[in-house]
Amino acid sequence: MQGEKLSRREREKLRQRREMLAAALELFSEKGYHNVSMHEIAERAEFAIGTLYKFFKNKEDLYKTLIIAQADRFHEALTKATKEANDEIEKLRIYVKTKSTIFMDNVSIIRLYFAETRGASFNIKAGLDSEIRERYSQFLHTLASVFESGMKRKRFQKIAEPYHLAVALDSLCNAFLFLWLEAPERHLYPEDPDVILNILFKGLVDP
Repeated sequence: MQGEKLSRREREKLRQRREMLAAALELFSEKGYHNVSMHEIAERAEFAIGTLYKFFKNKEDLYKTLIIAQADRFHEALTKATKEANDEIEKLRIYVKTKSTIFMDNVSIIRLYFAETRGASFNIKAGLDSEIRERYSQFLHTLASVFESGMKRKRFQKIAEPYHLAVALDSLCNAFLFLWLEAPERHLYPEDPDVILNILFKGLVDP
């Protein structure tokens, strides 16, 4: 029946899976993907190795599951951010703030993905890249819809296609965040979202 609560057995399986993924994230972050074994993950999570293999067929499967689960969580939070206000400019402000919060609260998984995926096997990299790109593309279209709505309501001038503006804003946020990641003390991420937004809103050249 739809909406029926999960059984105790199903809840227990979900709990075990979460604990395994949390242990894997800790170990991958500490030692790197290539330096961690399934036995270490099982030991950290306090499960038998056979139990771990009931959930994940191998380390690549576990790693991909971990990354995709985080990507889904980020996608959901950013999509929600674009729907939290009625005014398009305020939607963009909330998005810029939310993006920084997600990034800074999840540095370990972000470092892991960018550090380890470069050296991952072709199969894992190809599969991950494809799935991550799909989620990213979906979100860019969601962000583009904010610009499109703003143009229709005369909040924005049509200086470019909405999708291109979405790409530009997301890229600006990423640039500031990666600077912060490299040197947090030297490159503070702006607390005021308009510092980033005004790069688009104000422009460089006087009319």
